[in-house]
Amino acid sequence: MIVCANCGQENPEQAKFCFACGQPLEAAPSGSRDERRIVSVVFVDLVGFTGRAEKLDPEDVRAVLSPYHDLVRSELESFGGVVEKFIGDAIMAVFGAPTAYGDDPERAVRAALAVRDAVREADERDLHLDLQLRIAVNTGEALVSLGARPALGEAMVAGDVVNTASRLQGAAPVNGVIVGRETYGATKDAIHYEPTSPVEAKGKSQPVMAWIAIEPTVPAGTRRQTGVLVGRGPELDLLRGVWERVAIERVPHLVTVLGPAGIGKTRLAQEFGETVEELGGRSVQGRSLPYRESSAYFGFAMQVKQLCGIFESDPSDVGLAKLHERVADVSSAADVEKVTRHLAILLGLDREGSVEDREELFFSVRVFIESVAAHKPTLLVFEDIHWADRSLLDLIELLAARLRNLPVLILTLARPELLDSRPAWGGGLPAYSALPLAPLSPEESRELAEHRLANLSNEDLARLAQTAEGNPLFIEQLVATIAEAASAQSDSLPTTIRGLVSARLDALPAEERSLLLDAAVVGRTFWRGALERIGDGDRLSERLGALEGRDLIVRDTGSIMEGEQQYAFKHVLIREVAYELLPRADRQDRHARVAEFFEASTAEVGEAVAALARHWRDAGHPERAIPYFVQAGEQAERGWAKDQAAVLYNEALELVPETDAEQLAKVRRKLAMALAAAVHIPDARILMQEG
Repeated sequence: MIVCANCGQENPEQAKFCFACGQPLEAAPSGSRDERRIVSVVFVDLVGFTGRAEKLDPEDVRAVLSPYHDLVRSELESFGGVVEKFIGDAIMAVFGAPTAYGDDPERAVRAALAVRDAVREADERDLHLDLQLRIAVNTGEALVSLGARPALGEAMVAGDVVNTASRLQGAAPVNGVIVGRETYGATKDAIHYEPTSPVEAKGKSQPVMAWIAIEPTVPAGTRRQTGVLVGRGPELDLLRGVWERVAIERVPHLVTVLGPAGIGKTRLAQEFGETVEELGGRSVQGRSLPYRESSAYFGFAMQVKQLCGIFESDPSDVGLAKLHERVADVSSAADVEKVTRHLAILLGLDREGSVEDREELFFSVRVFIESVAAHKPTLLVFEDIHWADRSLLDLIELLAARLRNLPVLILTLARPELLDSRPAWGGGLPAYSALPLAPLSPEESRELAEHRLANLSNEDLARLAQTAEGNPLFIEQLVATIAEAASAQSDSLPTTIRGLVSARLDALPAEERSLLLDAAVVGRTFWRGALERIGDGDRLSERLGALEGRDLIVRDTGSIMEGEQQYAFKHVLIREVAYELLPRADRQDRHARVAEFFEASTAEVGEAVAALARHWRDAGHPERAIPYFVQAGEQAERGWAKDQAAVLYNEALELVPETDAEQLAKVRRKLAMALAAAVHIPDARILMQEG
């Protein structure tokens, strides 16, 4: 069976496309199918059902559990979760594996709340069994078997995150959702929580911090946008220039803002929308969701509802009346009924109607937009169109191509993945602009960090700006982590950042992703020969070129190794997260191959010696690492880098077995001499200056 990397669906070996989602299927990469991932585990359990079941006939038990299982599975899977197992009346699901989406903790909590509400509604409406639930969500690192088939009873995740989720579930209030610290930290901006007492969990040395999830505070797929906009002046000026031409010359225009998650697309659109309204225009927003969309045209439907004053809470007949009234205001009498009927289908207000000709449907949309924009210059914002259905993308391009003599600006926001599915996006249109968003500069990054936390030291600001690499969301998350920990010394990345980077890696074709993980073992800088030593060299140039085209790596114009192509990761966070995905055994095997490459390709002098030492150490071969650490320390001493020599000798000392007295004495002597020299170097410098 081939497991779809996009949705987790199992497909027969001969399938070329996933039977569930239609995405192309790729053969599993060679090597281990295990990875270390940040996952969110959901446990759902019925309260008191075991006692009730012992009084029921087995067929009656199944009659209760089957619809319950189906309902819970449906809700969990609609948010992108994978149901790993059913244990009687308990259900366990995993978010973040086999595919990460970047917001998996939030999806998990939203799914848990949806399960709570759906079971209550179904019980009141149909089952009448007084079903009570306890639900827990916990986030943490787990070892994930990507090739596991949960439907066949194969376990997919293992780790303390699972055990803790199970313990939390037992402490959840009846019909409540309890979450652990990592889940709370990753979702507190989107979910309203109430504090609860720490949970005394069996097998845990310390009480487990916990919170009770109440309800979402923002719509799915959105994030609170607060504070000043930093470093986007040129982009705002460009958008303002396009708007002025659209409004004055009545020339419709399509602009697509491209950039990875967290780079500030939504924040820029929000600021620009306020500018448009200050200039007398109208701004309406719609977004595509990565899950639970009820319509292929969801993003456009949101815009129509805003224009018509339709609320999600409005009954269908009220929504239809508002739609008809708005269409009658802006359209000619001859078009009112047809346009209203077609838009009602798009909005889901008419569940029975249909349109045989898509051109007629799109024509009604065009008539409506033309009528709206004729009264007032209009900005239509479509967010996250990389998640949009193909039909919505077709509609956007059609509007951009066929609207004429109207003050309409269509602003679309997308991640670079859009161009994988629509490489010709915007091509051939009379007025189209692509606006790639670059990372913030180091100065802008420091400015944003200071806005978020004023008391950061210059050293902390510099380190934070370097780590975040100009991504505003990463800066905000790192600042929040520092503020909560009251220290900038934490080496672990926030769950939100790891999730977003993992999602970007999971969006890669399998062969490119596997190559990136291999490169991560070599280091921030890596060489083609090392990759050939680690894995399959087939189509290596093509795969490296594809990764460079995706702005993940860059080929250096020179190389420190003669005849070797040298590359580097564009972003250290990509390298760090890719490396953390590899299980320990896989890391060790790759480190050994990299060490063999260095031994075969270098003169074992300079930086290569320290690299050899660390690769052999990380490969689990201390006996081969120790001589290299000592050699690197001796080289550092000869160059009067006594502090560095001491560090290298200390790394060697940590690897020497306690039983090897001779080796211990030798390395300790070298370490002591290096430390003594390092202490006296400042005194020597003072004496030389005095002399």
